[in-house]
Amino acid sequence: MNFDLSYLIRSLPQLLSYLPITMMLSVLSMIFSVMLGIIIESMIRSRLKVVHGAANAYILFFRSTPLLVQLFLLYYGLPQIFPALSAMNAFQATVIGISLNNGAYLAEIFRAAIDSVDRGQSEAAQSVGMTRLQTFRRIVFPQAYRIALPSLGNTFLVIIKETSLGFTLGLTEMMGQAKLMAADTLKVMEAFLSVSLLYLVVALFFGKLQGLLEKKVGKPYVQ
Repeated sequence: MNFDLSYLIRSLPQLLSYLPITMMLSVLSMIFSVMLGIIIESMIRSRLKVVHGAANAYILFFRSTPLLVQLFLLYYGLPQIFPALSAMNAFQATVIGISLNNGAYLAEIFRAAIDSVDRGQSEAAQSVGMTRLQTFRRIVFPQAYRIALPSLGNTFLVIIKETSLGFTLGLTEMMGQAKLMAADTLKVMEAFLSVSLLYLVVALFFGKLQGLLEKKVGKPYVQ
């Protein structure tokens, strides 16, 4: 079978119409991942062994098992045990699954960023009367944020690509539509190459934004 370049070009607008779904999945997943990462990172620092142990178990599970398996457990497995979850649709399951997975990674990123800030600065701030909250907000957070920013940007790019797994749950986003088009026309190479190009353009766009943001945020620390 000959490669059909004209079909590849014609398929781009159709696939592009599903980009808003992919981006909505990505943005929501990133927001919830950050929230989960903050919560889990806080639990890791807890002095309660039960809380600390639960956080470590969470990280171990979600970092040690494939995301696809986690999505299947969430969407197909849990509703058999908890019937109320059968009302969950594929979009919701994809967001929840990706968020749970990346929340574990972000917890480690946040922990490393905070630990990289010299403790002497925190001790000095508290010695002049700052509370722990004030110390974190004024001293630790601004530095930890700059350290974590590159990893946050990379995580968002990973999440964009991970949304393509939504089609395994029956969700029609860019990857899901490409699969349908490939099955309908039998132009498999053209359909998947077309969607690959769109993912590439999106990744390059947000990679560029990330670079600009890192430069802007890092300016106060440039000597």
